[in-house]
Amino acid sequence: MSTTPATGETTSFGFRDVKREDKAPLVRGVFDRSARRYDLMNDIMSLGIHRVWKDMVMTRANPQPGQLLIDVAGGTGDLARAFVAKAEMVRKRRGGKPARAIVTDINEQMLVAGLKRGGDPQLDWAVGDAQALPFPDGCTDCVTIAFGIRNVTDRAAALSEMRRVLKPAGQFLCLEFSRPTTRPLETVYDAWSFNAIPAFGELIAKDRDSYQYLVESIRRFPHQEAFADEVRAAGFARVEVTNFSGGIAALHTGWKV
Repeated sequence: MSTTPATGETTSFGFRDVKREDKAPLVRGVFDRSARRYDLMNDIMSLGIHRVWKDMVMTRANPQPGQLLIDVAGGTGDLARAFVAKAEMVRKRRGGKPARAIVTDINEQMLVAGLKRGGDPQLDWAVGDAQALPFPDGCTDCVTIAFGIRNVTDRAAALSEMRRVLKPAGQFLCLEFSRPTTRPLETVYDAWSFNAIPAFGELIAKDRDSYQYLVESIRRFPHQEAFADEVRAAGFARVEVTNFSGGIAALHTGWKV
């Protein structure tokens, strides 16, 4: 199965090619149905390791007092909460203003699920499309997106937008399911993904189709170096790739210069 998105008037929705204008509503439907169980979904898809991966993302982000994070496709706000918490630990030692974070997601139901986990005075929530972020140029110190870029219809537009809202010397961090780096691991992970994950979706959420899409969307996403080239093409400098858990997920980072 090709991992290259369809061109022209179509794009990929899992293993299907659909009209470009149809993808966003289809993806929105997936997350409308799964919003209440989104965190559980990530636990199932990553065997719970996504929490460790996100902690490593925040270590790389190195949040500081007074900084602002925009977490794109931020869902229930895991990264945003971790950002302000880690910056607060630094602030208690060094002083300064509290850090802030904005969680933005095209899917309102995901934000509602996040708010139900509890509010935080340093967090704001905004409905927004990754391809047309509702924020001014050069307004944020850091942009993150975790497990969201593969659901975007136009990745180039989204990457351009994330670079646009960054301040000069601002950091971009993208965590996404990726390609295992060894054939044995890929074989095991494929068996788990295509058999267990949809079955768990049907058992736990009564929604096999959404979980099937999520598995297929991972396979259609570019491999690590191909996506790194897309990040560079968007204008980011010093682009780096870090594989997590043998490439099951990968962190792509870059800087606005």
